[in-house]
Amino acid sequence: MKTVHLNKAAFLSKVVNYEENPKTWKYLGDKPAIVDFYASWCGPCKMIAPILEELAAQYEGQIHIYKIDTDQEQELAAAFSIRSIPTLLLIPMQGSPQMTQGAMSKAQLEKVINEVLLKN
Repeated sequence: MKTVHLNKAAFLSKVVNYEENPKTWKYLGDKPAIVDFYASWCGPCKMIAPILEELAAQYEGQIHIYKIDTDQEQELAAAFSIRSIPTLLLIPMQGSPQMTQGAMSKAQLEKVINEVLLKN
């Protein structure tokens, strides 16, 4: 499995439709997810991109890893108050999503996936 690039329409149908439910978080996915808000010119974003690809393969069938180019999807970035990139939106199946900013190592991301998303 690879990371999946989303535009606004895909985000609204696969992740959360914040236009229909602006006050309530209602995750639409069937597995926990990571949404990577990035830009093609961002050094730290380029650093974690291959790690996210590896993790998409490693956790295939357990989580989704989505990518959103903040330059292409400025409205989405604004809706989630993205001020610095990379920003990762961590979405467990139950409970509220969490945000983390900045690049992380593969070990740090694995820990987050196991503890926050998969609750291992």
